Amino acid sequence: MKYIVLFSLLITMSCSNTTKSKETSTTSKNQQNFIAVLDTIWATEQNPIRSRDSLISIYGVDSELVKAKQLLIDKNHIINEKKVKDILDTYGWPTKEMAGERGNWTICNVIQHSDNEVRIQYLPMMRQAVKEKKLEPRFLVRAEDRIATERGDLQIYGGQMKYYPETKSFNLWPVFEPENIDKRRTEIGLDSIAIFLKNRFDFEWNLEEQIKRTKEFKLAKQNDNK
Repeated sequence: MKYIVLFSLLITMSCSNTTKSKETSTTSKNQQNFIAVLDTIWATEQNPIRSRDSLISIYGVDSELVKAKQLLIDKNHIINEKKVKDILDTYGWPTKEMAGERGNWTICNVIQHSDNEVRIQYLPMMRQAVKEKKLEPRFLVRAEDRIATERGDLQIYGGQMKYYPETKSFNLWPVFEPENIDKRRTEIGLDSIAIFLKNRFDFEWNLEEQIKRTKEFKLAKQNDNK
């Protein structure tokens, strides 16, 4: 009798191990599919942008080649935004294991390129993801600054540049208390604004200039509100 019980137990254990093996295999396959989707989003979202920026450096922002590339960027983004929203609405903010090394960057870039309503919609989720160590603070900072600039407010961390047609050049969107920006950036683990702007945009940080631009921005806004 005891041999029958032992035999039955071995069969049960074997079936259990087989089930677990299948579940592990399914989970691994789902993760691979998830990462593959995000890789496709990355390629269709980012590659045309890089191509456009290269064309701008050669032909200028008003080039017909640049305009054609922008149409492709806009078309791809509509598709990618829907995919990203479906992911977030279905799974919440994914872990690094689910999304892969570049997954969070991909999701954040699509959100960054969306309308402000989309950024505001997913901002609480991004803040929670940072608290849970699923998301690096720098991605949240980009969203926070973009929301501020789209609202016409001073940005906090200095991540947003703007093209100014009157000077035909890019400059930093005015910053809240420029003299304290490095303190704010350091508190969340970011490089100094000078290092960031040089590495990201090849732009030179000039504190005196930015203090002046912030004062002019605030004055213009006060006049607009009168």
